[in-house]
Amino acid sequence: MNSATTRQTIAGSAGAIECAIDAPAGAVRGTVVVCHPHPQHGGTMDNKVVQTLARAFVALGWRSVRFNFRGIGASQGAWDDGVGEIDDALAVITAFADASFMLAGFSFGAYVASQAAVRLADGAKPRRMVLVGPSTERQQMALVPADTVVIHGESDDVVPLASTLAWARPQSLPVIVFPGVGHFFHGQLGLLKNVVVQELTPRMPL
Repeated sequence: MNSATTRQTIAGSAGAIECAIDAPAGAVRGTVVVCHPHPQHGGTMDNKVVQTLARAFVALGWRSVRFNFRGIGASQGAWDDGVGEIDDALAVITAFADASFMLAGFSFGAYVASQAAVRLADGAKPRRMVLVGPSTERQQMALVPADTVVIHGESDDVVPLASTLAWARPQSLPVIVFPGVGHFFHGQLGLLKNVVVQELTPRMPL
């Protein structure tokens, strides 16, 4: 992401997992693990939306950990139809998460994040989740906590907005819609970062 980004590999069930860590300049409030989009469609931890999420969390004082799913970049193994990729996310959470951690994901990565959160023990759940353009049509998204931040583009041509609304509706889960924006948030990454920061910044009581 920048010259201060550090690279590290950890052990996963399919071999080494490549990670990229970005930390704030001051005190660290906690750690966020960010999951990238579909590895069979060019998704990597260096995806622009994933990097934007990382920047938003760093701006809030959180250490960001991005990683490549198995078979991508320097991560070992091969595509495992989403099953092994959830295991990869859990391995990264185990390696980096502390008492206060958050979980985020974009597209397929949002699906992985939702499923990984379900598998964590009650005392080890993420403090908050941020899901951008979640893959609600092709994957089986898990139910998520009521305070999850969900962001979707109105003109998403990969995951229709209607699909995400259909997933969110039974949960009474609000969805932040970016008008006229497609799946990859072209031209709106700055706004995406600002909205994530705004949504995760504590508000004064009314």
